[in-house]
Amino acid sequence: MNINDAIKTPIINAIFTFTLCFTSAVALAENDHGAEEEHEEGHIELTQEQIKHAGISLSQVGPGNIRETLPVYGVIKNNAEQVQSVSARFDGVIRSVNKKIGDHVAKGELLVTVEANESLKNYSVLSTLNGVITQRSANIGEQTANRALFVVEDFSNVWVDLSLFPKDVAKAALGQTVRIKSANNPATGEGKIIYIAPQGNSTNQATTARVLLNNADNQWKPGLFVNAEITLSEVAASTVIQSEAVQLVEGETVIFIQGEEGFEPRAITLGRTDGETSEVLSGLNAGETYVATNSFVLKSEMGKEDAEHGH
Repeated sequence: MNINDAIKTPIINAIFTFTLCFTSAVALAENDHGAEEEHEEGHIELTQEQIKHAGISLSQVGPGNIRETLPVYGVIKNNAEQVQSVSARFDGVIRSVNKKIGDHVAKGELLVTVEANESLKNYSVLSTLNGVITQRSANIGEQTANRALFVVEDFSNVWVDLSLFPKDVAKAALGQTVRIKSANNPATGEGKIIYIAPQGNSTNQATTARVLLNNADNQWKPGLFVNAEITLSEVAASTVIQSEAVQLVEGETVIFIQGEEGFEPRAITLGRTDGETSEVLSGLNAGETYVATNSFVLKSEMGKEDAEHGH
């Protein structure tokens, strides 16, 4: 080897080594950047204002019960034990009328003033319960005669008459919890069976089971049909979520978990369900916070991100 070759060889080796190291460093940096992007893409960040605007509600994973239910249908009825027919104590002439149909009245409130035929003295006819005037048959100058002047009804709770067909009658019992769902809107409620008819209906072959349902917000209107689920039994489960939280993403059953960096989809394995609540067999830990309602908003956001990165 001549002196020129002796000088060239170390220089070439040094250049090769530098080039190899530089290329490796660039590749490593690109991989780290790609991993960072992938990590960021796995999370969806929303502000509190966006969460509120989207109607997203959060809940914590924890124990609960899975119900075995019997689906039935029914109709809202007036509670007949909370209806008052108001009549005059003594026959006479109606001198004043203070209420009309649709008016709300309080217990002890004046409805009409009557002048008694015999004494010619005026006396007051009062409401004996809180409620709404649903019928009126009283006008100034009329004789009271032997009739109801007003009908007052208290709608603070109502009856739900459920139809039980022969194969299901034996499954129903007094005191069972019943979940009521409106057939026309998202309203739901819960009550208990207070009465089961001793006889069936020959027309539709159904037996009536009656539920007492709270109606303080007046959302249940007598005459409207409802769907219902009678709770037959309940089984405890260590990890449950609201069924509405579940989404299907790329063939996987997922829910969205809230973490420090935002929301991320988490694949889970489901067990038993009653439609409202679902048991989770794997993929979640008790105490984790998940998106309970409107999780489809986050699924939609994922779709947008995938489309953007696809371009």
